[in-house]
Amino acid sequence: MSVLLLTHLACLRHDPGPGHPESPERLRALLRALDTEEFALLIRAEAPLATREQLGRVHPEAHISAMLDDRPGEGERFAVDADTILSEGSAEAALRAAGAAIAAVDAVCSGEIRHAFAATRPPGHHAEPVQAMGFCLFCNAAVAARHAQAVHGLKRIGIVDFDVHHGNGTQACFVDDPNVFYGSSHQWPLYPGTGAESETGVGNIVNVGLPPGADGAAFRAAWADRILPALDVFAPELIIISAGFDAHARDPLAQIRAREADFAWLTQELCLIADRRCAGRVVSLLEGGYDLDGLALSAAAHLRVMMQH
Repeated sequence: MSVLLLTHLACLRHDPGPGHPESPERLRALLRALDTEEFALLIRAEAPLATREQLGRVHPEAHISAMLDDRPGEGERFAVDADTILSEGSAEAALRAAGAAIAAVDAVCSGEIRHAFAATRPPGHHAEPVQAMGFCLFCNAAVAARHAQAVHGLKRIGIVDFDVHHGNGTQACFVDDPNVFYGSSHQWPLYPGTGAESETGVGNIVNVGLPPGADGAAFRAAWADRILPALDVFAPELIIISAGFDAHARDPLAQIRAREADFAWLTQELCLIADRRCAGRVVSLLEGGYDLDGLALSAAAHLRVMMQH
């Protein structure tokens, strides 16, 4: 099955600085892993720029302006907070990341393809409507979901997030919206401090915290026992994946011990639900993953399943 891969060289020009874990090398490592004969059948396309109108379905104009209009000059960096840094190339990279999410939705909703993957950065799931944080400027998954509703007439969107950090931004966007499901597994406790299992929104949110040291079996159980059944019952018309690979055992920012096979298993389960509920429509967006080998191997495993499904 053909899979659309969206990326852009501009995403390499977002440079938070030496030693920052969310480095351009992350994307380079991932793209190298996909530059093999095995992945030759991926349909490759450049990520377009999101428009301010598209971003505005999630973020108010003041936030959009703060991220895009006062850009650092060459060699300069502005700190939004201790973790979130803007460089000269950050605005375009963020627009390409959100634009890739939108283009992925367009492709799967048009029926051109069933699955799409946005290999972009910066990530998005920590960005709240009015606050950039946690390496994230715009909430790409939320922008994609609102685009699917506004342009393609879909009503029920399922967003699932297996990044090791809770997607506080995505949850904040939809905490009161029964038409958007958000399910997350994440290490607990850990940054950003949200994602308690008691946080259920209006019945549309399922959070499963994993203790430090939890292995792949615990990771799978969180999904098999809690999140996947709830997603299936929700019956989404589109599944959006926040695909963070920092739950990998090699990752330096957390202590979950998942492996590539665990991400492949979960990808398969999500694709099966998509087949039952939404004509196979799956959009996957790169979030975290800070060990280069762990990220590259896990993303390849994720794409391999999507291509075979």
